Amino acid sequence: MPATRRGRARFAKSLLLAGFAGVLAACAVAPPRTDDPLQKFNRKVFAFNQTADKVAIRPIAKGYVKVTGPKERVLISNFFDNLGSPVTVINDLLQGRPGPALETTGRFVVNSTVGFLGFFNPASDMKLPAQPTDFGVTLAHWGVPEGPYLVLPFIGPTTLRDVWRLPVDSYFDPLGWYARTHFFAWHAQYLPSAAYLITLRASALPLDPMLDSAYDPYAFMRDAYRQHRLFEIYYGNPPLSAIDLLQGTSSNADNSQDIDQLLQQQRQYEKIHATGGHPASRAAPPSSAATPAAASSAPAASGGSVHAVPLPTGS
Repeated sequence: MPATRRGRARFAKSLLLAGFAGVLAACAVAPPRTDDPLQKFNRKVFAFNQTADKVAIRPIAKGYVKVTGPKERVLISNFFDNLGSPVTVINDLLQGRPGPALETTGRFVVNSTVGFLGFFNPASDMKLPAQPTDFGVTLAHWGVPEGPYLVLPFIGPTTLRDVWRLPVDSYFDPLGWYARTHFFAWHAQYLPSAAYLITLRASALPLDPMLDSAYDPYAFMRDAYRQHRLFEIYYGNPPLSAIDLLQGTSSNADNSQDIDQLLQQQRQYEKIHATGGHPASRAAPPSSAATPAAASSAPAASGGSVHAVPLPTGS
């Protein structure tokens, strides 16, 4: 769990940004999505995670919000975010980016001392902004293919490439180190990690209505995750060509194909490879394409994935 905490926080904060990336491609008609070969398995795990969230995780997060104030929650989040700095430093070095690694090191030192163990964030005022990264981004810069999209129990969205950040980043994460090196009754060594997961889930509560109102929550989460990872790989500034490739659109391509034909192709693919015609697997009606939820579910090109995009060189 500690290995996923920082990635989830960044995903929650940039979900709206990822949805906007979908809007950029919504002006063109994309071919049916055929790059989710594990969709049948993923949808079952996604449904399980949604049930677990509604039954247990979400109520705990709401309870946390009720017993804490906004300022207290900011201080607690600052503390845990600061603890994740060593993971960022290691991955910056592995990506060949000594400059950001040095800046993150300075940020960690300042916030851990002047900022009272990271509860306060004076480093941002000193123009040392947070630049989080992880081993999944490192693998992308090493040329490792993205692989299929994957949903894991309790962990959530990932890919065959990103899943390797779980054990690697956890090794350098102070929370992961604490859990590995301490042994208490009732597994109390995991309490710090659990505490952060609660604060993390609480920070994502405002996004729940967006996901719950999506025509297909699974597709919304899948496409938002992949768009979000694209932004992380390019440090928040992906080229338009990369967005086009992810969305399955191109300014140079003929996108005049009949929308009804595309939707029919999508339904046929979903029926064969996903849930056998389950309502959640059917394509959304064209009229919903203007909303961020539907736009972020815009199908990508057959076989299209982030790893096919030339990645930026280390800086």
